[in-house]
Amino acid sequence: MTSEKIHVYFVPGMAAGAEIFRNIRLPEDRFTIHILQWLIPEKNESITTYSERMATLITEKESVLIGVSFGGVVAQEMSEFLSLRKLIIISSVKTKDELPRRMKFARKSFFYKLIPTSLVLSAEDLTKFSVGPRSEKRLRLYQDYLHVRDKQYLDWAIQNMVCWNRKTPVAHVTHIHGDSDIVFPLKHIKDCEVLEGGTHIMILTKGLQLSEMIVAIIEKN
Repeated sequence: MTSEKIHVYFVPGMAAGAEIFRNIRLPEDRFTIHILQWLIPEKNESITTYSERMATLITEKESVLIGVSFGGVVAQEMSEFLSLRKLIIISSVKTKDELPRRMKFARKSFFYKLIPTSLVLSAEDLTKFSVGPRSEKRLRLYQDYLHVRDKQYLDWAIQNMVCWNRKTPVAHVTHIHGDSDIVFPLKHIKDCEVLEGGTHIMILTKGLQLSEMIVAIIEKN
């Protein structure tokens, strides 16, 4: 008699689709992978209400929830409405204190409101915002995975990333972070498992190592 498979749900990064998980490989005899798609937020919808709606997409009990970057922020909010086996975030932050200075400045100055998302809908521009302007050459491949170009979603996602107000980490969250992440620099991150050489898009570039880390975290008692 074989044991039941563990269901693993993934939330992609800002504006990204399922393709960013193409290099994640979990043993098929033990795990079933589900990749969630971004919902379009309602006008002025809070991140709490939005995350509650996203949580309804998880239909299996005692699942594992994994979020990448902004998807990690939403996954943590979703966890408040779920009974999870494990909660894992990758290339993300656990509280507002882990945000980089440029995002804190954007919040205080309301600079994020000046981003013309109605015009900034090209893959190149989305890449610059999502993964950082200084790594443009290395991150060109990420452009093919940014599919959500809806203005209402982008306005909402940018505001809720910059203005996320969580003060204390969600209980029992496991954080995997790269030591070369320039979007969320490691120097601001506390209590994480560090992947050497990992950048903000290590979900694409270090799939094998991440897959091994994910399996080890899930199976750890």
